[in-house]
Amino acid sequence: MTSLTRKIKMSTLHLVLVFALFSRVYVLEFCQNGVSECTADERTPLDGVRSRWNASVSNLRRDLDQFIVSCEKLLEAFPADGADGDSVRTVKNCIFSKSTPTPLRGPLRLAAASQDVIEGILDVDMAATRSDEFLRYASGGRLLPGSVPLAHRYGGHQFGHWAGQLGDGRAHSLGRYTNRNGEVWELQLKGSGKTPYSRSGDGRAVIRSSVREFLCSEAMHFLGVPTSRAASLVVSDEPVTRDQFYDGNVKTERGAVVLRLAKSWFRIGSLEILSQSGEVDLLRRLLNFVIEEHFSSIGSDDPDKYLVFYSAVVNETAHLIARWMSVGFAHGVCNTDNFSLLSITIDYGPFGFMESYDPDFVPNASDGEGRYRIGAQADVGLFNLEKLSVALSPVFSEKQRKEAKTVLGGFAEIYQMRFHQLFKAKLGLLGEEEGDGHLVAFLLKMMEETQSDFTMTFRQLSEVSLEQLHRKNVTQMWALEDLSSHLLFADWLRTYLLRLGRQQKDLDRQRRMKAVNPRYVLRNWVADSAISKAEKNDFSEVSLRHRILSAPFVTHETAEEAGYAARPPPWAKRLKVSCSS
Repeated sequence: MTSLTRKIKMSTLHLVLVFALFSRVYVLEFCQNGVSECTADERTPLDGVRSRWNASVSNLRRDLDQFIVSCEKLLEAFPADGADGDSVRTVKNCIFSKSTPTPLRGPLRLAAASQDVIEGILDVDMAATRSDEFLRYASGGRLLPGSVPLAHRYGGHQFGHWAGQLGDGRAHSLGRYTNRNGEVWELQLKGSGKTPYSRSGDGRAVIRSSVREFLCSEAMHFLGVPTSRAASLVVSDEPVTRDQFYDGNVKTERGAVVLRLAKSWFRIGSLEILSQSGEVDLLRRLLNFVIEEHFSSIGSDDPDKYLVFYSAVVNETAHLIARWMSVGFAHGVCNTDNFSLLSITIDYGPFGFMESYDPDFVPNASDGEGRYRIGAQADVGLFNLEKLSVALSPVFSEKQRKEAKTVLGGFAEIYQMRFHQLFKAKLGLLGEEEGDGHLVAFLLKMMEETQSDFTMTFRQLSEVSLEQLHRKNVTQMWALEDLSSHLLFADWLRTYLLRLGRQQKDLDRQRRMKAVNPRYVLRNWVADSAISKAEKNDFSEVSLRHRILSAPFVTHETAEEAGYAARPPPWAKRLKVSCSS
């Protein structure tokens, strides 16, 4: 093993361990009342789910004027755009432009807030969110102490083609906050007005897309998928015109702002724009900053640090997409400007959770060619990582460029390995047997041919007893009943039961499977009904869905009564989501 290979392997191992630890956190947070609350079949009322921060509420901040962020590190590390104002322009030789949010025109309403983020990350008492000050801070009407709002310059390949300069066209980064646990989070407003990167846009976001972003980023976190987070959603009466499906049907909607946060908002496109513009010194500075801040296992004086960084991103991107697939999530717009360098899910637009299993599922009505269909996400990830390699080419030696190709060549194997691990866990399989891959593929093929529901097929396999499976008694489980109509179901079931039977005294199967197979995901019809009410200033369903999706592995009485785990209504198939938001 060469020295370089050893360094790449050690860095990758470090990140895999971090990923594994991260993906278990949500289970620990919501099982503090006892294992039975998270794993038993009995229904659990929503108020049984408690925030882990309630016990320390006295330590939380109520005076928002004392909530301080800092932009110093970013402004010291990088040159800012020399021009002032938010006039749309081509920007050169900088990472950020200073840009002031445009306040939403009132009256303002707090549609939703995440207690886990507000209290658990931002150290703010939830009582503070009911103040007028919070509404102003969270909507762009007032700047947090220490904030120098910035819009990030980046480019990107969109639908396979280089789109040139893009950037934060309706988002403002407010600054970095270090919480009581020593974690550094970057706060950002989305929908907060024009920036130099708005192109022909108005810098606003509408209620329907903002509700979806708020709910899905939080839902993905509690599903165990690396993601940006959402702190709050503020809506207004400010009119915003949108042609939702680009068919000439322009409608007036209402503006909204999401306060969201991430460890970093840098993305593949952040590096592409610098490479494409020949700004190699700035490319190095940004790479050094990202490595120092977020890849601590990579030595700053390592001559191969950029290659090791690239290897880590390849590895973690493969893991992220496998995670998406394991919960049936399709991002919808997998452009390079939407792929995080930290391999977290960002920029929720026309996403969708697959209902009937279909590798050709396309959540984005604007994606006529199906480029970003769910079954192609790994291929698109490979394409984006190849573009990252091109962006890094100016800082690679000739030898490193060749080694980067080898690294990229390992993407498919990493992805397939992680996909296999996740789906084995979804089936409750322990150890490794030769036929395990076939068992998973066989099941997915039957699901495709019977149009079985992705989420509920796996969940009901978690809930059904071995005795019921032996007797093929699944008539009370609608997804498994659909699956059982396949001519080869009995053959698959026999193989599956034999495989489980070789796991001696496996009394833990159902608990393990329920911990990885959610009962609730943010289906489009579930989001749509919440949006319809929110547009009429009724935020009760946004709040209800948020609470349910914050514990997606637990059976909730209210969710069952609302039909969240029932067969989707026929009208759900007619729903469409586009890039227009």
